[in-house]
Amino acid sequence: MNPYIAKKTLGELENWFNEHRVTEVECLVPDLTGVARGKILPRDRFAEESGMRLPEIVVAMSVTGEQPAEGPYFDVISATDHDMHLRADPATVRLVPWAVDPTAQVIHDCYNRHGQLVPFAPRSVLRRVCDLFDARGWSPVVAPELEFYLVERNLDPDLPLKPPKGRSGRAETSRQAYSIDAVNEFDPLFEDIYAYCEAMQLNVDTLIHEIGAGQMEINFFHDHPLQLADEVFFFKRTVREAAMRHDMYATFMAKPIAGEPGSAMHVHQSIVDKKTGQNIFSNPDGTPSKEFYWYIGGLQRYIPSAMALLAPYVNSYRRLMRATAAPINIQWGQDNRTVGFRVPVSTPAARRIENRVIGADANPYVAMAVTLACGYLGIVKEIEPTPECKGDAYLSAYGLPRSLGEALALLRQETDLAEVLSHAFITVYTELKEAEHAEFMKVISPWEREHLLLHV
Repeated sequence: MNPYIAKKTLGELENWFNEHRVTEVECLVPDLTGVARGKILPRDRFAEESGMRLPEIVVAMSVTGEQPAEGPYFDVISATDHDMHLRADPATVRLVPWAVDPTAQVIHDCYNRHGQLVPFAPRSVLRRVCDLFDARGWSPVVAPELEFYLVERNLDPDLPLKPPKGRSGRAETSRQAYSIDAVNEFDPLFEDIYAYCEAMQLNVDTLIHEIGAGQMEINFFHDHPLQLADEVFFFKRTVREAAMRHDMYATFMAKPIAGEPGSAMHVHQSIVDKKTGQNIFSNPDGTPSKEFYWYIGGLQRYIPSAMALLAPYVNSYRRLMRATAAPINIQWGQDNRTVGFRVPVSTPAARRIENRVIGADANPYVAMAVTLACGYLGIVKEIEPTPECKGDAYLSAYGLPRSLGEALALLRQETDLAEVLSHAFITVYTELKEAEHAEFMKVISPWEREHLLLHV
């Protein structure tokens, strides 16, 4: 069993509450968007609440909180909105460091009344994929790199976002990639973020300034996918809270500012054989294994069909354009940041593949489940990759869908992914995204008013 899952029992959780003098508990469930849903309970009520429930719609809403009015969605979701039965995962307990009173937050898994995991809950999807690896004696290992922007408070959604002012009193007006001084402009904020992360025992590693004005990146240490998805979920919530306390916003939109690079969630991934402890991407002599190449082949074969899961909003596709520092196709290469799937220079034991396609706006549970599922299918189906790209992949043709509508059509047609991720999840997800896309199409953009109002 993954040591992360077995870290604490419910009894040990009670001891942890006592040790930290917890008076309130936030019972959290990540929804399809990655938003924290749930209930806040007094400590004594949490101990008594053995059958806490939420309606299943809680994990099956669009980003606007809506659901389809009809259609296949209701082949999965009950029209009478059945209850989900929540079970705390004691391994996920963390303090809420910004709370006034000692408060804990605990992520819960969602079950139906028959004791089965709700298949369309994001954490269930990732558990399902990890179980496939476990059945073959493999342990997947991931390490996410998460980009985000700091922006001025924006109270009017019709106004463009702007970089915030730092300690100097001035906002960034140029790109400051890897600048130490540009990061130091926001020292008070990052001191709080690191203090919060330490209090929550989040395994964050390096902080850097990315290319865009006000764009940052945080790296996480490698570990089991479920643990890292939980940590990204907690981290997003933490950064947003810290930024607001410093009179600014943190956003994980894929493309928040026109003319600036988008934000990604690059995920490094490898597989360890549980019996030998060896990385199966390397042969005993240190050369790349056939599984390494098949994994890449799986990413190339299935990622285009999975893009609606990795680039989940209309805004996501503004990032995936030529000359925007984001991949536009499914090429792979060693030490090549222009490709979708990069192989960093490493020792044979650390050989890994970096998926650079995923947006920062993706649900971390879904994103990690999807990229692992694609690689898994590549290995079990022995899918050979294309020849390595040794040049500039931006000069090659587009190999990814260009819009959410196109991506949804591809996802609906891909039966292999539905088998791995579950048909129920794919049905709920695609139906919600179609409804969400229809909502977006009702909104007239400034571009349309500027260029069409008097010219057509």
